[in-house]
Amino acid sequence: MTASNLQTEILEQPEAVRRLLDACQGSLPGDLRTFKGGFNYILIAARGTSDNAARFAQYLLQNRNHVPVMLAAPSVFSIYGQTPRLNGALVVGISQSGQSPDIVSVLAAGRAQGCPTISLTNDPASPLAEASDLVVDLRAGPEKAVAATKTSPASLAAVAMLSCALGSPEDNWTPRDEDWATLARVPAWMKETLDGVMAMAGSVERYHFMQTGLTIGRGYNYATAFEMALKIMELNSLAMLSYSSADFLHGPIGILRKDFPTFVVAHSGAMLEPTLQIMARFRQSGADITAITDSQKARALADISFNIPAGVPEWLSPLTDVLPGQVIGWQLAALRGLDVDNPRGLSKVTETI
Repeated sequence: MTASNLQTEILEQPEAVRRLLDACQGSLPGDLRTFKGGFNYILIAARGTSDNAARFAQYLLQNRNHVPVMLAAPSVFSIYGQTPRLNGALVVGISQSGQSPDIVSVLAAGRAQGCPTISLTNDPASPLAEASDLVVDLRAGPEKAVAATKTSPASLAAVAMLSCALGSPEDNWTPRDEDWATLARVPAWMKETLDGVMAMAGSVERYHFMQTGLTIGRGYNYATAFEMALKIMELNSLAMLSYSSADFLHGPIGILRKDFPTFVVAHSGAMLEPTLQIMARFRQSGADITAITDSQKARALADISFNIPAGVPEWLSPLTDVLPGQVIGWQLAALRGLDVDNPRGLSKVTETI
């Protein structure tokens, strides 16, 4: 049987990220030299999968680089026609295609106001790239399947490279060599994760008749919960809810019932203990729990788990933890006889004004 484009592109991801790291690790610190100290906060514009990379950037750049990060509301620029004062901003656009006019409008406004601008895109000749002072080419290669796969971890890796290359004000914007060394291990961790997930792909059959579900993540993996839900939703035309474990306790927890499908990202680090606590609440409710985890304690609370290799630091964990969600979405769609390369109602490039 011929492999789908989606399957091929899921399996290509470790190499795609390796290619990006090899191409940019040596040059990016120098490329960013003129930006350092020239901004007080970062404003990011993105949509869809790229918006989930922006959520990751919020946690990563604030935690490790000590720089405030805001997510733009692109419609303010493109539809309402307003141009907020962006004094002191570094404006970043994240877009697989670089085509969406609303994202481009945010960077164009930033450049017009004299702000430094950076784009992370898989098309270095796109309108978004043209509106940028610096273009980080994701180098993911052509993505034929409609659902974004390679460009997802490539965008996450590009955000991680920005963090490594920037350093922090306290360190006089000097990058740390050990961060780059850790980042270089990510493709191998991704490959190990995919090998394990593929070996368990048959377990997705338990969700064959699922009509709705819940994804939970917090901290760095808040972004992972949203991306997992997006992949399951767009490939299967299902209703999926995404929450931080903290937000879920403020009311939505009332939706839980016996056998309700829940997918929980529980990675070792600062957010593991709060995540274990909410998993215990799920267990009490009788919900069906799938864990994406490197923690034995989380595995003990779950019905099934997709295992993440030991040693992946929390700040890079979205690059590995996003992969099981892709495989779950793909396998579930295949079980249902759906066209995994061309999900209903979707197109590869979505341009919003």
